Amino acid sequence: MTKIRMGRVFAVWVVIELPYVFAQASFYGIIVYAMIGFEWTVAKFFWYLFFMYFTLLYFTFYGMMSVAVTPNHHIAAIISSAFYGLWNLFSGFIVPRTRIPVWWRWYCWACPVSWTLYGLVVSQYGDIKLVLEDSSTGETVEDFVRRYLRFKHEFLGVVAGMVVFWIVLFAFIFAFPIKSFNFQRR
Repeated sequence: MTKIRMGRVFAVWVVIELPYVFAQASFYGIIVYAMIGFEWTVAKFFWYLFFMYFTLLYFTFYGMMSVAVTPNHHIAAIISSAFYGLWNLFSGFIVPRTRIPVWWRWYCWACPVSWTLYGLVVSQYGDIKLVLEDSSTGETVEDFVRRYLRFKHEFLGVVAGMVVFWIVLFAFIFAFPIKSFNFQRR
């Protein structure tokens, strides 16, 4: 295939996922947002949809990338499963980033799921000034998120940029093997 044609094929494979994943994120987002009981403001709802859309998109591109860099889908599934386990472990959901040993905290910043979790928590709870009920010190929800998770609402733009970065990275890594690797050769 020529370089121009291969570029078009790559672009089609990436672009075709955008509306499909958007429909999926919108449908899922509306249902789950209502079920969770988040605050119904336009900004918070669109931040939630943003993070859901781009998270589903980077998982899709990661799957495409893993299939492109491996000789078959069985090996791709094994490699993907290993990374999904690491991402879940270091995302900050199971063990908060503040409780992860210092020598492993660097991986929290190299984990796409941790950026999604950061964005979801901060966009929904990072600006709530309500005082916690069992707080004798008058700690607000915003203060708790800052103290316990070390998530800052002012960092939301950077977090959104990092989530987009993971999409671009996985899409470009997907493009290289599609163009260069040919596992069918003997």
